[in-house]
Amino acid sequence: MTAVDNSQGARPDTVWSEPVTFMDRLPRWIGMTGLMVAFLLTWQVIHLSGLVSPIILPGPWETAQDIAFVGQNLLTGGYMLTAFWITFKEVIFGYAIALTIGFSLGIIVGEFAFGERAVLPYLVAIDTMPKVAFAPIFLAWLGFGISSKVALAAFIATFPIVVGTAAGLHASDEHARALFKTMGATRLQTLIKMKLPLALPQMFTGLKIAAVGVMAGAITGEFLGGGKGFGELIRVAASQLNTPRVFSLIIYLSLLGLALFWTVVWVERRLVFWQKSSAGGGMAQ
Repeated sequence: MTAVDNSQGARPDTVWSEPVTFMDRLPRWIGMTGLMVAFLLTWQVIHLSGLVSPIILPGPWETAQDIAFVGQNLLTGGYMLTAFWITFKEVIFGYAIALTIGFSLGIIVGEFAFGERAVLPYLVAIDTMPKVAFAPIFLAWLGFGISSKVALAAFIATFPIVVGTAAGLHASDEHARALFKTMGATRLQTLIKMKLPLALPQMFTGLKIAAVGVMAGAITGEFLGGGKGFGELIRVAASQLNTPRVFSLIIYLSLLGLALFWTVVWVERRLVFWQKSSAGGGMAQ
């Protein structure tokens, strides 16, 4: 029998590897820049062709000018900075409330049979309802101030945190639970020292989804219930057919949402350092 010589580092015939395409080898900045250039060119072509009215779809240059105007107003402490600060508080307070309630309910659902059998069905039923329909209720209860917007933002962001926390607790290793029980650990010790650390990856998945949903809740509340935040500025600009201003305000809101999302990703990387995240960590590489 002839021995196989692998001294040259040749791979055995049984090893299969997926071929890496040219697009996969491109650096991220090249891919993102290329997509942005293609998007702007397509936008400009549609604008110049006259297929869409300039009132409905302004050109990239007009939008860029308005983005600069809004940025200048924010930097100089104008009225837009006040509106942005109001929306910022609605988002942060709503997210903090959603984190507190969602984490608590997630532990109840994931740790206790009563929570899974009795509490979870009600949570699922509430989550299937259209969230916008609750806005008038929050307005009637809490008024037209910031409280009703915070409540709607927290309401939308809570369920993903509940699901992520409960799913993470359910995913704990059965052998590890048996080992903790053999060592005489109490239920609380097992939860804190074993289940919660193992549940962190799925918990952060829920937190990242909630970071996106909380923005929608705050702005929806401003659309339907007035207010003095960016949502109200968007509503006023849309009523005046000032489409470049609408686009500009939306872009700055997206920057706020991205900042919240990447903050969650940053915290995840510090706490869940042993696992790569395809949703957030992979994007940040």
